[in-house]
Amino acid sequence: MSFATRTRRLLYLIHRWMGVAACVLMALWFVSGIVMLFVGYPKFTPWERLGALPALQANSIRVPLTRVLDAIDVPVSEVVLTSIGGRPCYRLQLRDGRLIAVDAASGTRLSVDTAHLLASARSFLSQVTAQDRGLVQEDRWTHSRALDPHRPLHVIDMHDPDRTRLYLSSVTGEVVLDAPRAQRGWNYVGAWLHWLYYFRDRPIDPVWSWIVIVLSAAGTLVAISGTVVGIWRWRFSGHYKSGGHSPYRESWLRWHHILGLAFAAIIFTWIFSGLMSMNPVGIFDARGQKPDLAAWRNGDPVVDRLPLQAGAAVSLLEQHGFRAVEIYWRVLNGQPYLLARNAKADTRLIVLGEDGSPTVRTQWDRSTLLHAATRLMASTIASQQELARYDNYYYARQPEAMMGAAERRLPVLRVRFTDAHATWSYIDPFTGEVALSVDRAQRAGRWLFNFLHSWDVPVMLTSGIGRDVILILLSLGGLAMSITGVVIGYARLRIWSNKQGKKRPIATRA
Repeated sequence: MSFATRTRRLLYLIHRWMGVAACVLMALWFVSGIVMLFVGYPKFTPWERLGALPALQANSIRVPLTRVLDAIDVPVSEVVLTSIGGRPCYRLQLRDGRLIAVDAASGTRLSVDTAHLLASARSFLSQVTAQDRGLVQEDRWTHSRALDPHRPLHVIDMHDPDRTRLYLSSVTGEVVLDAPRAQRGWNYVGAWLHWLYYFRDRPIDPVWSWIVIVLSAAGTLVAISGTVVGIWRWRFSGHYKSGGHSPYRESWLRWHHILGLAFAAIIFTWIFSGLMSMNPVGIFDARGQKPDLAAWRNGDPVVDRLPLQAGAAVSLLEQHGFRAVEIYWRVLNGQPYLLARNAKADTRLIVLGEDGSPTVRTQWDRSTLLHAATRLMASTIASQQELARYDNYYYARQPEAMMGAAERRLPVLRVRFTDAHATWSYIDPFTGEVALSVDRAQRAGRWLFNFLHSWDVPVMLTSGIGRDVILILLSLGGLAMSITGVVIGYARLRIWSNKQGKKRPIATRA
């Protein structure tokens, strides 16, 4: 038997037997993918979180931050003035990653008890009764690593029309995730099914990761072998005795052949990009030096903080018509400032003016950001541009999408560096923060995963319902191909089972 003949036979066998299971898995992926276009995995977007917070009141902030920091005998890396359970609180992040919440009215550390948790839940959803469901370390809706500092999580079911389930921090008592009942239900046939989360039981789970990688790789191999076999069997010129271009007379086989060729490209790209989403063996990890955010700040936001009391900052913002719900202490290139957010996630900056008095700004000027950007990388800046529109790497997604919780404001300053891995950084002038940094490997991952899987280039995202309609139609085509494969596989297994039964001795069969 020649090498070519052996290769062809091997491809036939791979597609025939691996396809039996792969078509079942691919059918589930297509169904769940359609659901995910409209219902995403539970996430706590900035707009949800900030929209539920009350506006800060200057007269209720009676304890200065200095007194709070003096009472804590451990280094603090970040301070946020927010509200927990309707009360103004300082949320402190320690250098070791732990969180502490201190009442800004009394200066006492918050005690997370049942009464505090219920008050926090009712503050998030007012005029609604709540039921405490106890503690969980992690469940099917709380795999995000961002929740790690808050674990274990308190689960509270709200008796609102949406039957919302809230997850609250056991450390601070604040709401960290909401999951309405309808969203949870759809996720069983959506993201939870699509990502095979029934195999996952912790935020970092190498067993789950390799299960998805192996299954995706197997699906990719089945798609490639099916495409090659389908092309071999299709007569582009001439016909078989049946009069068709396909040799199969049985309807399920014929339609599997036709649909497989018609949707071969999209089936392959979706399965392959799903494999790429797992970043196998770290092929899309950032290479070389990462942007040095400490050098970017050139100061400690807690030690070198702006000399303005929190209550006075709230009053100053109110004078400018801005109702802040959160205030962050920040430093940019050695210059301390306050970053304030309102319930709509709009921002304002409080910085020291030329006369040394605090003043409110909408955004940082370009020259200040560029001067700070020179500290981000050891290499020089190759080019810089202010973008008024999204590009292929910095763009916004709808809330149900995987990146739907990322804030992507415009305009944004894009800075390209001359380092060996061609790092690009996107700087948000409204916050003074680096919103995104990607090197060459990460940009490659963006195309091999995000684009192939989600068609998320800006021109497609702005096409409205057109993109969704096309993705649904292509998914239905892939689903139809998968269903024909499931039927064929079931019939093939029955035939194989019957043959095996006939081979066994009569006494054994009895």
